[in-house]
Amino acid sequence: MKLSLAAALTALPYVSASYPRIAGYEPGSSVVDHNALDLDQKVFESLLSDGTAESFVAAQKVYEQGGHSKAYAVLELTTPLTKDLKKKDAITGTSFKAGGIAGSAYSDAPSGSTTIKVKYPTKKDVQEDHVLCRVGGLPVDQQFHDGCFEVDGTVTIDGTDYPYSGYTIEGSNFNGRHIAGFSTSAQSKMLEGCPGCPYDEFSKYYSYYGEAEYAHSWVNAALTGGKTNFKNGNADFDTYTFTGRTEAAKKGSAYMSIYMYVIREFEDAIDDCEKGCIECNYDSVHAWDEGVAFYTGSLEGVDGAGSGKMLYNLADKRCTNYKTCGLDTNALEGKSYVNSELFSLFTLGQYNLQIQSCEAVRKNLDEITALMAVPLIQGTMRYAYKVDKLEGAEKEKAEGAVFAASVLPRVHKCNADDASTIYENMKVGASSTDQAKVKAAFENNYECMGINGKVVGGLWNGATESYYEGMEPKKDGSTGGGRNNLAIGLGVGFGVVGLVGAGFIVHMIRREKSGKPIFMDNSGEAIDV
Repeated sequence: MKLSLAAALTALPYVSASYPRIAGYEPGSSVVDHNALDLDQKVFESLLSDGTAESFVAAQKVYEQGGHSKAYAVLELTTPLTKDLKKKDAITGTSFKAGGIAGSAYSDAPSGSTTIKVKYPTKKDVQEDHVLCRVGGLPVDQQFHDGCFEVDGTVTIDGTDYPYSGYTIEGSNFNGRHIAGFSTSAQSKMLEGCPGCPYDEFSKYYSYYGEAEYAHSWVNAALTGGKTNFKNGNADFDTYTFTGRTEAAKKGSAYMSIYMYVIREFEDAIDDCEKGCIECNYDSVHAWDEGVAFYTGSLEGVDGAGSGKMLYNLADKRCTNYKTCGLDTNALEGKSYVNSELFSLFTLGQYNLQIQSCEAVRKNLDEITALMAVPLIQGTMRYAYKVDKLEGAEKEKAEGAVFAASVLPRVHKCNADDASTIYENMKVGASSTDQAKVKAAFENNYECMGINGKVVGGLWNGATESYYEGMEPKKDGSTGGGRNNLAIGLGVGFGVVGLVGAGFIVHMIRREKSGKPIFMDNSGEAIDV
């Protein structure tokens, strides 16, 4: 019998999670603050759905300023600092309502400064209300003030009290992490300035669009009714009403901006991976955990049974359309095969980082990026069919356009002509859409993209209990996916055994690092095994 990843992890008596699980995945570090970014996406989508000029302005504020992740306050001290303040130095104060604040310096400030940034404390092991000051760009009715600094109070730094003034809750509290930043930081974090730069997957998108901030440009144009200025794949949203612009903006933020940043975090983990130094690899595991958090989000819960706003939820939604749910890729409900495979790879990648098998993590990531593209392909072809055969209107056309935009660079890397075919049929303002041409253009490149046609599946018609005509699964020898990666990666015969092996070994390493090895004699001394 096959067990889901979440069920198998739950069944392990010796795996004791130090941090909240993410849809069954056990992070090796605290990423509750990162996992909460989906709450920004939720508010963003809610505001867009109101479909007014005012709501779009409010939505853009959330998109660009955040509200749920990496919260900090800016305080104006009435007396200058008497010594240099270093990032992460302890700073304490009093909150508006929730008592003491055990914060830390958000950034360096030299002696003599009167302006400091204070990062609010976050709960390390509890996702719910992980931070008690949530302001940023959120609408007033979405804010939470209990844990924000009190007005005109005092902070203590290294035993010295510093009064501050001019502070207001709505004007002095910000967020260092927001959705727009995932794209606006691409130049420095994915193209330049990192050991592995330019990252391979990002390079495909940069080469196609000709902009490092392509995702932000797309979302911003959708929000303002403007147009992009890309090398390829341009869109003019002046032709859309709020209906089409809503779809382009909310899906662009999740499936273009956040999508690429998930991959960036996994690349960062590989950059940080060092052979022969278990202690050195905490940063690599933390970056890997961040990638899983951004992929999934807090709304999915610890077991993945929730309904979120990130890529995890998209994969589960598309599997019900393409009959690719379940471990055998043939069910119409439950966890998608894509998510099952991805979470096996997430666990395997974490394991390989723990044992410093950096080359193996690269192979894990190659499979992850291929699988992550599957729901984007499914979405593009689904809306191509809706527009072509079911007379889809502006909403469906916009959804098809943004799904195509999220995956076109991968096709273009394989075949520029096929990418052009998809774009011309799916672009904003396309005069017509031929779903058969779109489907064929994708299928021509499955093997090049490392994608198995069986994993993509076919568009399912629930009324007739058969595939829509012309939307059947591709039946060929396409490679990629279609197996339990964790079992193969660990050299075992079936997935649950592989999962147990990985989970147990990762757990042993954590116990060893914390000074509490699993194998001890009766006196409490570690046993040499």
